[in-house]
Amino acid sequence: METAPLLLFDLGTPKPTTRQVADLVKAGGGADALTEAVRRADAARYQEVTCRSALNPVKGMPFEWTLNPYRGCTHGCHYCYARRYQTQFELGSGDEFASIIFVKINFVDVLRRELARPSWKKEYVAFGTATDCYQPIEGHYKLTRRSLQALAQARNPVGVVTKGPMVVRDSDVLQELGRRAGCTVYISVPTVDETAWSQLEPGTAHPQQRLRAVRELNDAGVRAGVLMNPIVPGISSKPAILERTVKAIADSGAAFVGCNVMFLEGGTRDHFMRWLGDAYPQLLEGYQQLYARKYAPTAYRKEVAQVVSILRSKYGLAKREDADEEAPAETSVAEQQMLEWKD
Repeated sequence: METAPLLLFDLGTPKPTTRQVADLVKAGGGADALTEAVRRADAARYQEVTCRSALNPVKGMPFEWTLNPYRGCTHGCHYCYARRYQTQFELGSGDEFASIIFVKINFVDVLRRELARPSWKKEYVAFGTATDCYQPIEGHYKLTRRSLQALAQARNPVGVVTKGPMVVRDSDVLQELGRRAGCTVYISVPTVDETAWSQLEPGTAHPQQRLRAVRELNDAGVRAGVLMNPIVPGISSKPAILERTVKAIADSGAAFVGCNVMFLEGGTRDHFMRWLGDAYPQLLEGYQQLYARKYAPTAYRKEVAQVVSILRSKYGLAKREDADEEAPAETSVAEQQMLEWKD
């Protein structure tokens, strides 16, 4: 069993909870109040916190429990639905979402206790639905790997969602999970278009790196597929781009593909619209009409789903079993579990 890495601050002082951090930021006037947050080589600042719970209950999803050892994400995807929740810390939904990351240093110990409870029924757990569990800092803390080891030991089924090729590092644990309880990896590759990727997902690995990870996982006996989430209207939604993406996914040997159109609300909407005005000002008026509400109109979503369905059939890809591409639920997977105030 691997041991935890040395903590950045290990002076015997208890780490604050996420609730305490939120109160501190609110009282202190913003991110400057996080005096213990360490700035690393990636220019992001990392604040160690403690949590009271690891397993987080959700409702209205294909699963009832989620795990998220980190909060905030250096991938910095402009469409990310999690951006709006940073405002609960009195932090901005823009750069501060990608540059201030909360690390739940006691996460694995808490998870082991929860998995050992007699009342726990080994229900399916979705891992990494809020912020990416394989963002670069995972290489230091290894919270995701050690959590997967705990799940394997407990014989608990899990699904892992990520944009991080680092997931292949844990092929051994994921194989063991698959044998003992069941495990599927969902790698997010919304598009393989170079321009759309570099603009929409500035801190992520190249799409082809992610697709290589899909290939490597399946070759290692780990069931892995792709989520083309989200498809961004006018940027990654063009039929030619969709076809290149689906073909690349098929070429990777993905076990399945799922997709949905982007949704916008709260701080995420504010951030995305500001970004769109700078990067694609010609699309701004159309977006204001298309996103008069949280979701794009049903007719538009159905049209995109039909195109992807045709392409899926053309390239011999299976549909994700629990996907309903005419409904918005899949794109809002993380909404209800983001409010982890019990931490």
